[in-house]
Amino acid sequence: MQITDIKVRKLFDEGPMKAVVSVTFDSQLAVHDIKVIHARDRFFIVMPSRKNPDDTYRDIVHPINAQFRATLEDAVIAAYEQALAEAESAPQENAAEDVAPTPVF
Repeated sequence: MQITDIKVRKLFDEGPMKAVVSVTFDSQLAVHDIKVIHARDRFFIVMPSRKNPDDTYRDIVHPINAQFRATLEDAVIAAYEQALAEAESAPQENAAEDVAPTPVF
């Protein structure tokens, strides 16, 4: 199974949750609502889950082994870092575009 696309759906500035991501596998299966978390001085992912009646959470989908979890986590965090870099450079690019050109007479 290959990761064929990663879309960073939303970025967050405050709190430990930094992004919500969708991942597509083999161009045929999409998993939404994977969360990028920053805690204890590191980034990791949290898989989509559902709240149980006893207030515990259960993953809806999850990697079966540690090797695939590491592959998925590395890819998602790399996509998050790229989206963050693009978001940080976007205001600078827009600011440059907003400057009115000097009229030439």
